[in-house]
Amino acid sequence: MKNIKTALTLTLLVTGLNLAAQEKVHHEEYGNTLNLGVGLGYYGYVGHTTPVIHADYEIAVSRYFTLAPFLAYYSYTDYNNWGDPQNPYRDYQYRETVIPMGVKASYYFDNLVGAAPSWDFYLAGSLGFALISTTWPDGYGGSTILKSGPSPLFLALHIGTEYHMTKKAGLFLDLSTGVSTFGLAVHF
Repeated sequence: MKNIKTALTLTLLVTGLNLAAQEKVHHEEYGNTLNLGVGLGYYGYVGHTTPVIHADYEIAVSRYFTLAPFLAYYSYTDYNNWGDPQNPYRDYQYRETVIPMGVKASYYFDNLVGAAPSWDFYLAGSLGFALISTTWPDGYGGSTILKSGPSPLFLALHIGTEYHMTKKAGLFLDLSTGVSTFGLAVHF
């Protein structure tokens, strides 16, 4: 009986090693990906979250590192109280539109966490600038410079994941200090 157990164990071990040697190692390639997302940004000077539309295109720089030019859009309305001796004080509603753009650098650490091939995990940072446009109503005569408005410099840190539904499409979640988005990733 002892010889049968030993023979069975050796057979399973040799068979397992043989199968493992024949498996192809999966090396995922990152980059060549269009990410389209919607989400929420929190901007302290607004005092609430704001809906955002975001797009970026990842380009492989090395095995685990990508650079992605990005473009985002958000707009919100707020009020400013103004008046002078000829105009009574009242709230004036204005609209501010902000278009952040720049580059997002991502490092993929799937291999460090032993993720399945259908999952990606990354840490990233974004650097860029924002085009800012503020529209005031007719009759407003106060200052058009917002003291607590957005900075033209755009900086953000990210942690994210993507689930690959197919070889060409996935769903991603990107949590960020600036804009958190959920969306579709299209791989080319």
